[in-house]
Amino acid sequence: MTDQRVPVTLLTGFLGAGKTTLLNSVLTDSTGGRVAVIVNEFGEAGLDHDLITESTGEIVLMSSGCLCCSVRGDLARTMLGLIDKRASGKLQFDRVVIETTGLADPGPIVQTLVNDRDLKRTTRLDGVVTIADAANGMTTLDTQFEAVSQAAGADVIILSKTDVVEPEAVAAIETRLRGLNPTAPIVRAIRGENAHQHMWGLSGVRNGVTQTEALDWLQMPKPTPSDPLQNLSGLAPKSADSASFSPHDNRIRSASIVLDKPLEGHVLDDWLTDFVALRGPNLLRVKGLVFLQGIEAPFVFHGVQHIFDDPVPIKDWDQNDQTSRIIIIARDMSENRLRRCLKPLSKDAEIAVTNAG
Repeated sequence: MTDQRVPVTLLTGFLGAGKTTLLNSVLTDSTGGRVAVIVNEFGEAGLDHDLITESTGEIVLMSSGCLCCSVRGDLARTMLGLIDKRASGKLQFDRVVIETTGLADPGPIVQTLVNDRDLKRTTRLDGVVTIADAANGMTTLDTQFEAVSQAAGADVIILSKTDVVEPEAVAAIETRLRGLNPTAPIVRAIRGENAHQHMWGLSGVRNGVTQTEALDWLQMPKPTPSDPLQNLSGLAPKSADSASFSPHDNRIRSASIVLDKPLEGHVLDDWLTDFVALRGPNLLRVKGLVFLQGIEAPFVFHGVQHIFDDPVPIKDWDQNDQTSRIIIIARDMSENRLRRCLKPLSKDAEIAVTNAG
């Protein structure tokens, strides 16, 4: 059974990264259907006026059939207003995009979607899209920890302005972004073109998710082996892999664990309860696919900080594979602490930890 709730995409990115350009591109494309965009203020959005057909003060209608509205006080109230108008037939849209401010942490918005009973019943988080600036992104990551958190919490990273910098600079920031978030694909997009085809269906926690989609969602790229004899003279130019990193990056670590045997239900429950209680504020992203003893189908789960959405079972799973996988992206947690936090799940399982810096 497919999920009938309205998919919601969070669009983040630091000031000047290109969120407005991407929004204008999304509103002219029909790939994602009709889109309702929620922005902080119309004046800040900078929407292309050639796309606008009508404005009612609260809602701007676009020539594509999409619409845009500004947050009037409370985000949940704005969202529910749109959903009510959709249910009554006054508005038509297939999905919602929420543009955050350049300084925003997407975590509280995720919590709003999960905590509000009415929103949880009518909407679901489809993914977090973060725009990073290839021209100014290195400096921004050096000076603004909010930008580091935005990259670390993304499901996909759209890399903008790749046409105005040298290829070496693009490769360097891609390397840095992969260190901050090894699970998020990086998509290069010039002026938002072709980016929207990578923005939808990002979450593995939804009814009807397939085995392939869940595994792709949990895929953690393997590190590229280095050649110990490379550049012994020290005269060769430095590669993108040797790019320098800011102390901000050292605050971000990723950890993963693979379990070959199904877990006892109470072991997972106790682990999640203790882990979230102790480290909740530092959890930028926790996602997993888990088998429990006595239950044939695995389920996927996802959490941000101390808020976790309801787990979703995966139907039609290949029973030859009963491997559980859990991935954590955290801030201000040492490698040893991350390892200790995962150890209660299994004393024998291998735990991989990646330091962004």
